[in-house]
Amino acid sequence: MELPSLLNTFKQDQESVFNTWFINNDERLKAFRSIRRGVKKVIEDIKAKRFGNDFKGSSLEVVLNAITEQKQVFIGASHAFYWKPKLRIPDIYENEENKIAFGQFLENCYKATKEQQLIKEIIRLDQRKIKGLGPAVANILYFLHPEILPPFNTAMVNGFNHLFKDKVKLGSWSEYLRMREVIIEKNDQDKNILSKDLGAFSGFLFDVGVKKIQVGDETVLTEKEQLKIEKLLKKRHKEVVDEKEDEDLHTEMQYHLLQIGNSLGYDVISASNDRSRCHKGKNFSFISLSKFPTIDVDKDTQRTIALIDVMWFEKGTNKITGAFEVEKSTSIYSGILRLTDLYFSFPQDPSTLFLIIPNAREKELLLQLSRPSIKSNNMEIYYILFSDLRKHCEAICTFGDNKETLKKIAKTINGNQL
Repeated sequence: MELPSLLNTFKQDQESVFNTWFINNDERLKAFRSIRRGVKKVIEDIKAKRFGNDFKGSSLEVVLNAITEQKQVFIGASHAFYWKPKLRIPDIYENEENKIAFGQFLENCYKATKEQQLIKEIIRLDQRKIKGLGPAVANILYFLHPEILPPFNTAMVNGFNHLFKDKVKLGSWSEYLRMREVIIEKNDQDKNILSKDLGAFSGFLFDVGVKKIQVGDETVLTEKEQLKIEKLLKKRHKEVVDEKEDEDLHTEMQYHLLQIGNSLGYDVISASNDRSRCHKGKNFSFISLSKFPTIDVDKDTQRTIALIDVMWFEKGTNKITGAFEVEKSTSIYSGILRLTDLYFSFPQDPSTLFLIIPNAREKELLLQLSRPSIKSNNMEIYYILFSDLRKHCEAICTFGDNKETLKKIAKTINGNQL
């Protein structure tokens, strides 16, 4: 089968990586900002000698957690960065010189604007021969420069080798760069099919690599291989079904927050990519602002703030009075970071910040709010359990006076009901 036909098959399959991860995925879009901010924190920690000597508990772990939450494509992306004491790899935790070199590499890539700058930095890092630090780093670089650097993992390499009859090896930066050239060339040849964002083509290679897509020249599969593929397809189908259920619950919580805010006399709005949603036939657009008010921040920060799940404004103004992040199954820490962005954008007149979570994630939330980097900000974040929001929504709409009423069903890090 010709490549354009395979790409179209990939694009049209509702359970392909293209449709389950790449497009119509709010959390993927939010992750770019969170990961970029996380990389900046890694750089700052290395400069200030706060980075530590282990992956666990480091700012790098936060970055990789945000990446591994990006569906099945990045499962296992953290493994390459785990400290392996018997092998002493990757050698960026104990070796101060290598740690600084890694920090400088990240900073130069973070600030780079041109392809050649990035390629030069990769070659320089490769020349340092830091033990255990290979092209797994490309999964970080992808979220900084998605149109220049593709992600890199075993399934993608397997898909690439099978599709192009090549022998690209894992663990080699030169092999990564060679594979990248082919990806860019092939993606450009069929540029009208997928996207300039190289995540789309890499997702295609992933699906070929796990044999979700059959390229047409396979030998007869063994019974074991066939069972493996069937198991994969069942897993992918379950993920799609579970994701739909998560999305429905997330939408319900957003609607409750919009409804409460509207009833309490505030102007309300949902995240910019959620405004066409509805809950039980009730459109968000009927109770919310038609567009996000102009606020006094730079465009990049406004874009991030506009992705917060629900915002309340004082009636007829652009003054934000409440901000809500609903975290059903996605990164709680990423939600905290978006609220932090908002808090520090208006330090003299902060909004009231809320996280809305399932009951089962309360312990996880408290651990995240206990992070020294969060506690040191001295900002108060309230949280409300899904069950409490659903239970009290109607009563708050009927009898509530203002946002202080909502705090009566909220908790703080101390676990005290307010």
